[in-house]
Amino acid sequence: MQKFYTVENSIKTFRIISTLEAISFLVLLGIAMPLKYIWNMPQMVEIVGMAHGILFVLYVGGALYMYKKLNWSLKVLFIVVMCSVLPFGPFYAERKYL
Repeated sequence: MQKFYTVENSIKTFRIISTLEAISFLVLLGIAMPLKYIWNMPQMVEIVGMAHGILFVLYVGGALYMYKKLNWSLKVLFIVVMCSVLPFGPFYAERKYL
């Protein structure tokens, strides 16, 4: 019986989480924050902020999992986690390290 969580499946899952995290961060910065601070409409920040927070936690957890699964060095793990706080950073980490 084949294991469900193969390395390939783990990489696919992390790529999906990485992409969603990056998109949610860009939507939060580019759409939700201007709506809140320029047009006084904070509702989108609440929704997108919560989604981004959940995806951020999943991204960091996924990075730790990939660190063990792919035998990354601590330097690579640090770079991948730091990419999560930069706009477009997860896209870079995904292309460079997966």
